[in-house]
Amino acid sequence: MVSDSRQLQIKDIFSNQLLSCDHQTPLCEAVKMMHKRRVSSIFVTEQQQIVGIWTESDCVKLNFNDPDFAQASIASSMTSPVHDIQIDKTLSEATIKFHQLGIRHLLVKDQQQVPIGVVSLSDIVRNQGLDHYLHFRPIEDHYNRNVVILKASDCVSKVIEVMRIKRMTAVLVYNHELAEYGIITQRDIAYMLLNPDWRIPCWKLATYPMLQVSPKDSLFDAYRLMTAESIRHLVVKEPCSGKVIGLLPLKNVLTEIETAYCSELEKVLVQRDLALQKSEKNLYLANRIIDASLDGIMITRGDGEILQINPAFSELTGYQDYEVIGKSPSILSSGIHGKDYYDQMWGELRKNGVWQGEICNRKKSGEIYVEWLTIIAINEPYSDEVLYAAIFSDITERKNAEEKIARLAYFDELTALPNRRLFYDRLSMALASAHRDNHKLAVMFIDLDRFKEVNDSLGHSAGDELLVQVSERIKGLLNEGDTLARLGGDEFVVLLTEVKHISDVVNFANKILAQLSVAFELNDLSVTATASLGAAVYPEDGLDSETLLKHADVAMYRSKEIGRNSFQLYKASMNARSLERLSMLSRFQYALEHDEFELYFQPLQCLASGRISSVECLLRWNDPNLGMISPAQFIPLAEELGLIIKLDQWVINKACESMALWRRQGSDIRRIAINVSAQHLCQGDLAITVANSLSKHCLDGRFIELELTESSFISNLHEAKSELQKLKSLGVSIALDDFGTGYSALSYLTKLPIDTLKIDASFVAKIPDEYGNSEIVSAIIAMAKALNLQVVAEGVEKSEQRQFLQKLGCNIVQGYLFCKPLSADDWLRFYHAEKATS
Repeated sequence: MVSDSRQLQIKDIFSNQLLSCDHQTPLCEAVKMMHKRRVSSIFVTEQQQIVGIWTESDCVKLNFNDPDFAQASIASSMTSPVHDIQIDKTLSEATIKFHQLGIRHLLVKDQQQVPIGVVSLSDIVRNQGLDHYLHFRPIEDHYNRNVVILKASDCVSKVIEVMRIKRMTAVLVYNHELAEYGIITQRDIAYMLLNPDWRIPCWKLATYPMLQVSPKDSLFDAYRLMTAESIRHLVVKEPCSGKVIGLLPLKNVLTEIETAYCSELEKVLVQRDLALQKSEKNLYLANRIIDASLDGIMITRGDGEILQINPAFSELTGYQDYEVIGKSPSILSSGIHGKDYYDQMWGELRKNGVWQGEICNRKKSGEIYVEWLTIIAINEPYSDEVLYAAIFSDITERKNAEEKIARLAYFDELTALPNRRLFYDRLSMALASAHRDNHKLAVMFIDLDRFKEVNDSLGHSAGDELLVQVSERIKGLLNEGDTLARLGGDEFVVLLTEVKHISDVVNFANKILAQLSVAFELNDLSVTATASLGAAVYPEDGLDSETLLKHADVAMYRSKEIGRNSFQLYKASMNARSLERLSMLSRFQYALEHDEFELYFQPLQCLASGRISSVECLLRWNDPNLGMISPAQFIPLAEELGLIIKLDQWVINKACESMALWRRQGSDIRRIAINVSAQHLCQGDLAITVANSLSKHCLDGRFIELELTESSFISNLHEAKSELQKLKSLGVSIALDDFGTGYSALSYLTKLPIDTLKIDASFVAKIPDEYGNSEIVSAIIAMAKALNLQVVAEGVEKSEQRQFLQKLGCNIVQGYLFCKPLSADDWLRFYHAEKATS
């Protein structure tokens, strides 16, 4: 019987008749409500929230000397706070709570903490199922012997005072005239609040005649009598004399039932403890294993309530046990998975008893992570309840590593574009489709012009940002099915799959050039970038990936050769040029290492004296196989191969060697001019190179003039000025070559230590006939005079040009009219011939 009753829950016995009143309700009105509903308690509310309880036992707290006490608000004498219990708790849990708190009523709440009823200690005891136990318990061991018996003439106020002082729930009253005993209880006092008159004799309030029992009767008889008559007290009399010897309250009967219940329950628990001891070792080991597991473990009820977690759970999620136990696993939900995902999970779990898979959850910090989750259904012994064990590990790093490996294998890390491998895969598939469906496709190479200048001047981070912005602009032009890939550096390639006519490729190229013509914002600077484009079309320009890519590359280099910022479709003639260029590339390094280059010399003529004022050395490459190669061809190669500075160093050394030789031979040549690359100046070691060569050949710096173009100063004026100052300290002269064709920022002329301006041949070629050019040349010469600079006019081929320049006051001329560039031997012969005639 104990085991059956022990399984009862509050929901099986509670009363849903929840009587309540507002906290401002007068006490007498509240008692009327209790009397009408025949209940012993009423709950007190404030703003629709229960804040207290008033029971019949609270009446003895009242100050009956106050004539208005019955009209006082019930809040003034209520008991607060109100203790509650959830509806799904067991009677055992409720019994323990009653004993711990010393109360007789509990507010019942549902799962959402909404009050729905009340349960009393009497309700608990009546459902313990231990009536049989009372048969063997006599009344003599359980009644109250110290009973107060008042006279019938005593006033009610005295009854209340006795009950309050002695903490009694009832007193007896004896009426001598009637030779009868009566009883007054807390309920009688409470109901008197409805018609308070504390001066009347207490006999008028007493209930009589009283039901009586003898000490030898059983508690079962007393309990049945009280239950049948709905009373709470019985008078105990001696069987023979009829003398009243005590009072048996229902409370004492209930206490004995509770004692018996606890005793029976203890026996059951002892038996269970013995059974549990057998598995205690296994349970201990299991808990140690769970706690030591590196995987997070969570155990839940069938309804999802979390019962237990292990330390690894807290380590992985950030939640401690007190934050999650009793709550739902939905606290971990990331919101990524929809209802269908969880329905499928639970369907498989109920069918197979286990589920495994990847799931995204959220840590306490808000971080989303990926976990490998295993859920196992566990059927509890001796119960129909199913528990679930969730075992999981954080695989976020592994997933990220896998994704990163995949990205690195197939995508460019900077731009997130497909890389070379993925592009080749897509091109192969596109070619198979084009062959099957007999349609065209195109491969287009895109190479940024002078990208290295951005890296050198603004830094690699700015260069990277430019590549990202370029990729975004081109991506915006693609059709569905097209692919943009980055092959490396500043080189991109596009696969166009929807090509109906060659004009589609041309139009697409023009769109790219137009997009790139709009300035890019890099580090608060507006930077313009251009590109050289080349394309090959299937099947006309190639039938396989390798041929198409090679021909597109050839076409792109042709765009660079014709001036950059342009587009070229592949033509067969380009391939010959490409092969020639490739051969030149392979030969260039060898030529430099084996001294295959040579210097040519072109003298400069002083217009005032007609004599040779200086000489400019010019580099030439006469390859045994390719013949004479123009500097316009091999200088860009040197820049592309990163050998331009090494080439500069060779030229400077040879020029100093030649000048030193001429000086030893008695030559009076004032100066030799050497063209130097902008890269050499930007790197900051040009002065060291010159100093080393001067020292090596025992040559004074005043015999050297370095010619630099305006592009040499673009990247960093401050550094350029510092390097030029070092050169000036060596005695070297500085000439600004090709003046007027570059940026022509006049501030350079005042900020940099420049000695000579060289007017570009393109201006000289159109004088004196063309008005615009003549005026420009006049202005340059006038400005140079004002700044005390020497002026050299390049490309003078006609006597009219020489005469015009002489009238303007130009200092020196250079060109075919006076002398073409000559080899070393021819130059010496020319020099000696000129000297002999002067």
